[in-house]
Amino acid sequence: MGAQGMVRAGWPPLAARWLAGWLTLWLAWATVAQAAPPEAPTLTVAGWLERLYAATRNRAYSGTFVVTRGDEVAAARVTHVCDGQHQIERVEALNGPARVTWRYDDEVLTLWPRRQVGLRERREVLRLFPGPSRVPGLDVDQHYRALARGAQRVAGLDAWVVEFAPRDEWRYGYRVWSEQTTGLALKLQTVGPGGQVLEQMAYTDVQLDVPLRMDALLRQMADTQGYRVQQPNLTKTTLQALGWRFNAGVPGFQWLGCWQREDASARERPPVQCVLTDGLASVSLFIGAGEPVPARVSGAMQVRSLRVGEYTLTAVGEVPAATLQRLLAALEREP
Repeated sequence: MGAQGMVRAGWPPLAARWLAGWLTLWLAWATVAQAAPPEAPTLTVAGWLERLYAATRNRAYSGTFVVTRGDEVAAARVTHVCDGQHQIERVEALNGPARVTWRYDDEVLTLWPRRQVGLRERREVLRLFPGPSRVPGLDVDQHYRALARGAQRVAGLDAWVVEFAPRDEWRYGYRVWSEQTTGLALKLQTVGPGGQVLEQMAYTDVQLDVPLRMDALLRQMADTQGYRVQQPNLTKTTLQALGWRFNAGVPGFQWLGCWQREDASARERPPVQCVLTDGLASVSLFIGAGEPVPARVSGAMQVRSLRVGEYTLTAVGEVPAATLQRLLAALEREP
């Protein structure tokens, strides 16, 4: 019944117009609600990861994201530009100590404005926000399976929800909200046994295809006037060269390399960091001096340490504690 019919039936004119308008909106909403949402693409874990990476290769975006790890909550503003060959990213912490982190390809510059100090280093293994490290040659589908979990809206954008479920007990699972048009990861959860969310990163607002220029951001990154910037000297090495060997570790985890840092306070035994990954999770093994550190848990991050002769081995990673313990036990000194 339209507004005129309601008036003829005895409805007051204003009430008739209001009710007719409300019914029109309700019918329109019901029609949209009944329309079938687009189905998520049928992809392997490797296929979903490639979609996430493709979203960053030729796209400029900016937004605010929040990281929740246990009782800790941190927010940051991210700006990202990529021209298909190079990418630059600026991440500004919005709470806690003032800090700005720049990344240009594998070069990372962290600045602390209040102290006017900075740290410049190169990282061959980088984790894009939000998402895992990209490592060619790893068969992630051997250790995870992709499960579509429908569609949701994040930061005002439609996203497909996909779960990367672990095939064994040596790793955690992940849920990713991938923007339907671009593939950009809008939200990422690390999931423990029983579906418990251990850690979450999510955009609260994001703008896609913003008018940003890489050369302008590069000039800003290069402007460190007034800062005392340190640049540690890292040397790539191997376990064998350092007198260590690695026995059977954890299935699926592959060595990415070892780096030795020249440290004036430990000239006789410079600390060493070795990195392993299964394509989604990564673990750092540190070999150095000093006493073992206490076991710690922060969200998905675990820390375990033990003493081997004159050395202290420390494992840090977003994996179950048993995984770190097994990796530590696999490290042995050469006879």
